[in-house]
Amino acid sequence: MTATMLAGRLDVAKGAFAVEEVPVPVPGPGEVLIKVRAAGVCLSDVHLIEGMLKPLYLKGDKVTLGHEVAGTVHTLGEGVTSAAVGDRVLLQAGETRDGAVHTRGVDYDGGWAEYALATASTLVPIPDELPFEQACFIPDAVSTPWAAITTTGAVRPAEAVGVWGVGGLGAHGVQLLRAVGAFPIVAVDPLPAARERALAFGADAALDPADPAFEGLLREATGGRPLSVAFDFAGVAPVREQAAAALGEHGRLVLVGLTDKPLTVTNGTRFSYLRQQILGHYGSVGQDVADLVDLVRGGRLEFSRSVSGTFPLSEAARAVEALEHKEGNPIRLVLKP
Repeated sequence: MTATMLAGRLDVAKGAFAVEEVPVPVPGPGEVLIKVRAAGVCLSDVHLIEGMLKPLYLKGDKVTLGHEVAGTVHTLGEGVTSAAVGDRVLLQAGETRDGAVHTRGVDYDGGWAEYALATASTLVPIPDELPFEQACFIPDAVSTPWAAITTTGAVRPAEAVGVWGVGGLGAHGVQLLRAVGAFPIVAVDPLPAARERALAFGADAALDPADPAFEGLLREATGGRPLSVAFDFAGVAPVREQAAAALGEHGRLVLVGLTDKPLTVTNGTRFSYLRQQILGHYGSVGQDVADLVDLVRGGRLEFSRSVSGTFPLSEAARAVEALEHKEGNPIRLVLKP
């Protein structure tokens, strides 16, 4: 008799999500079966359920969601020698197949399940002192802002930086900007609780974007300097306008938050005169994740404050609803099978 498990499945064609009972997958050559211990709930998952995001390479209409996954090695497929049963690991959020990047939980089954399949090369060992609940979201909620800061934005020490949106990505963005030496770090968010959190995570100032005195307060926070880099972690059109206006010469606007709305530059002449740049950003690469685990292992970073709540896998739909409505202003909600 085939063993079964619970899995949070999305019918992409119908836009219907449900936790269902499905067969436990069997690892093939080069694959590993992971006993999932924790899986992050990301705004991208909400966008998938809503239909704003669509899988590019999914075979069929259904997929198990979850691209932020941590657990233990349960079963080794044929030929796997790089892992052992019982190893504590997190999974990279995707992999390259036939020259294209396939995302876990989008283009193939992810980790909102009791067990998940993974190509052996996508396993990243984690130290015993790193809880699964904190490890699971490193491959996106942490690595995405890390790559946006260090690669796309190329932030240098002592550069003045703005962070618009202090949610799941932006909160980590503030923490990581502090780690790379950005100064000052100005966080911008309409929610008072988010602004308080930004200060706790290392921002030098936290402003309300709707404050009539916003421009003056921003100048005060930076000592009169324009921003060198502005990060849009919110994916909201007015945010991008405000962030772009705060940039100085050679300023970079890095778009991390996702939106399907048009991008406009109100003052194109100013933008060109100051030789500014708009840079799109998406995800990270495998080395970013490995580097972040090393920084955690070395005591340079820790993410205990990032776990805003946990839900059993059976209540995955409730977790999605809580994130969608920003109940409690969460950084990361985590499913525990």
